[in-house]
Amino acid sequence: MRSLSLLALCCFSPLSFAADVPGSQDLPIVPRVTDSQIVDYRPPVELERIYPMGSIRKISGQLRFDGQVSARGQTTSVTYELPSEHSSTEAFTVAREALQKQDAQLLFWCQARDCGESSLWANEVFGNAKLYGADDQQAYLLLRLAAPHDNTLVALYGITRGNRKAYLHVEQFDAAAPLGDLLPTSATLLRELKSTGELDFPKLTEAPDETWLRLLSRGLNLDTTLRVSVSGPNAEAWRQALILQGVRAARMETGSVEGSGLHIELLR
Repeated sequence: MRSLSLLALCCFSPLSFAADVPGSQDLPIVPRVTDSQIVDYRPPVELERIYPMGSIRKISGQLRFDGQVSARGQTTSVTYELPSEHSSTEAFTVAREALQKQDAQLLFWCQARDCGESSLWANEVFGNAKLYGADDQQAYLLLRLAAPHDNTLVALYGITRGNRKAYLHVEQFDAAAPLGDLLPTSATLLRELKSTGELDFPKLTEAPDETWLRLLSRGLNLDTTLRVSVSGPNAEAWRQALILQGVRAARMETGSVEGSGLHIELLR
C-alpha cells in the first residue's frame, strides 16, 4: 500500500503545471508530485557552491558544520509547493527513492532537529525564504549521481511551514571539474540502512578497505540493537574486520546475496 501511495504522488497531469512561475521547468531526474506547483525556479548559473554535510549552526556570525562539499559549477534549482493532501516527507521520500533507483550515492542525510536550524538552511544555504519552517519538520539529503554523471550532485530539502504549507526544494549541481572521492557520513549509512533495509557497495570487491571499515563500524555502532547480514566476494573477511573495529560478532552473520561487491542487509 505504501508503494502505491508513493507512486500516486508522481502521476503527471497538465493541470499540475498551470500555476508554475513563468519560464520554470522540472528537473528530469526527479519526478513531480501530482498537483504540486513550482513557486521558485532558478535557471542554470555558474557559481561556487558549498553543500553542508553536517548539522548547521551559526557561531559568532559564521555558518558552521562538520563537513562539506565545495566546488564550482552550474546550479539549477526548483522549489515546489505541495498540495495540502501530501506532506513534505512523502515528496522527499519519492524524490530520494527515484534518485536511488538511478544508483545515486547518498552522501549526507539528516532529518528534523538533527539538521540544525531551518532558518539557516532556507536563508544561508539555499537563499530562499519560502523554505523556512519548523525545525522538526525538515529533511535534507545530498546525493551524487552514478557514473558517467558522477560529477553531478543533487540536494533535496523538504520542509513544512508553520502555516502547514509544505515545500520540496530540488537543486542540481554540475561541477566544472571532477569531484574526486566523496564519502558518506556514518550516520547517513545508518539512516539509509534503516530506511531501505540494505547497503550496497558494488565497488568494494577486494579485501576490507580501512576507510570504509571505519565508516561502516561507526555507523553500525550508532545503533547497537541492529543485526545485519554481510554478503559479497569477501563477506567473511569484511565481517571479521568489522568485529575487530568493535562491532559485536553476534550482530552479524554471513549472507548469501550475490553481487559484485559488499552488500549489507538489515535482519528484521
